[in-house]
Amino acid sequence: MSSFPVKIYIVALVLRLIPVLLTANLGIGLDDMFQYDMLARSLAAGHGFRWYAQQDLKLLEPYVDFDLSTATGYDPEFGVYTSFRAPLYPAFLALIYSFSGLDFSRFFAARLAQAIFLGAPLAPLTYFVSKILCVMRNPKADVRERPLRDGGNGEKTSRLSAWIVACYPMLLVYPLGLGTENLFFILLLSSFLFLLKSLARPSAFRLLLSGLLLALTALTRSVILPFAFLAFGALFFRHRKRAFLFIFAFLLAISPWIVRNSLLHGKPTGIETSLGYNLYLGYHPAGNGSFVFGPSLDLLAIMDDSERDLVGTRKALEFIRAEPERLIPLALNRLGFFFGLEKRVLMYFYSNNLLGYMPLPLLLFLSAVLLLPFVFLSVISVIGFFALESSPQKALLGLLFLAYILPHVLILSEDRFHLALIPFFAILASHVLISIREKKMDWKIARPSTLFAVALVVSLFLNWGLELNSDADKIAQLLSPTGNQSHFPY
Repeated sequence: MSSFPVKIYIVALVLRLIPVLLTANLGIGLDDMFQYDMLARSLAAGHGFRWYAQQDLKLLEPYVDFDLSTATGYDPEFGVYTSFRAPLYPAFLALIYSFSGLDFSRFFAARLAQAIFLGAPLAPLTYFVSKILCVMRNPKADVRERPLRDGGNGEKTSRLSAWIVACYPMLLVYPLGLGTENLFFILLLSSFLFLLKSLARPSAFRLLLSGLLLALTALTRSVILPFAFLAFGALFFRHRKRAFLFIFAFLLAISPWIVRNSLLHGKPTGIETSLGYNLYLGYHPAGNGSFVFGPSLDLLAIMDDSERDLVGTRKALEFIRAEPERLIPLALNRLGFFFGLEKRVLMYFYSNNLLGYMPLPLLLFLSAVLLLPFVFLSVISVIGFFALESSPQKALLGLLFLAYILPHVLILSEDRFHLALIPFFAILASHVLISIREKKMDWKIARPSTLFAVALVVSLFLNWGLELNSDADKIAQLLSPTGNQSHFPY
């Protein structure tokens, strides 16, 4: 077996450990990270999937007036049972806390674990996915038996894609955040790897494992549920009855949590009850289809998750009926936010003086390092997708893009959501770059698919231009001599 996956893991780990070690004393804010930490502390202490004990409520009293009358069985010491968040990421944190303890050092332990077990493995996993995604025309050919489609340069493509993921700036710092994406990224990539293997050779082990991994992905972020059922359709189309092994493992793995939530609320309930809250934010009259701080506090006071979900959904429908003409503009806004520039973290950290003052040349250089990789990858990956020959593997990738992006376009979107697709963009971009280098790129401008790719690329640049124009005042303030004290909200 090639030693490259081990080498690229070590490189990716070292690069991720640098920001973790430099922020060893960094705490967390009163945002999503605070909620995941509450749940993890409760699990680690053996109190169940609860949050908002009295000591946690006191920290939020200046911002939210919680309505404890709606919380069935509220216990001031342990908090209230919840279904608002999917369970797997808090369970991961709880496992770390069981070793590190519950004092302040738990944050460093969690970030260290995320770098080692979740962040760094993305690079070798991208290598393995690339080795399979670009196999030759025969979709049933095992990757070990056939060269890659790019004329024998598959190893170069796979290695380049792994290097891109290993060094991608935003992925280097993401282990600093206590967020579901850290676990979601690696589970999505792992499940896709075994789905590709199942498409080629559908053994019982591969089908069951791909179903289990995708179930774990859904238990981390349920937004992947549409892709799970599309993946089952793709497997059924190719392998008929054997595909039921996949869906059996998937449903078996998610069912216990669904049963738990249904019993908690006394009615059928899904993996998490955050849809109504997100719809409320996504269609709020004061919003633009993305996260908006003010309205984000409106429903938090409702402690009963089921009631919050119903209220949020009802309010969102009222917003839609009152202004139906906003539907399409909001959807376009969300699509733009999904493919937005990755500037939010830099703007927050620098404007709140967490990085100190930076001379303008250094700040511009740092901005380029953070923003340009996504611009480059997303543009080249559009070309790469259409350059791939038709195959079940390419179709599965297309289904993933569709099923993952569409819910965000319809509900709520932020630029951080596209980070889950970076390994796939890296593979597609590497395919193009290696093909160009080896002079094996087939340029046929007359093809309708090529014209469509050009239209998508133009749309991306138009989106970024509009985004920069919209944020021109903030950017000017950020680049001013006092930009590190602008105090922009996250």
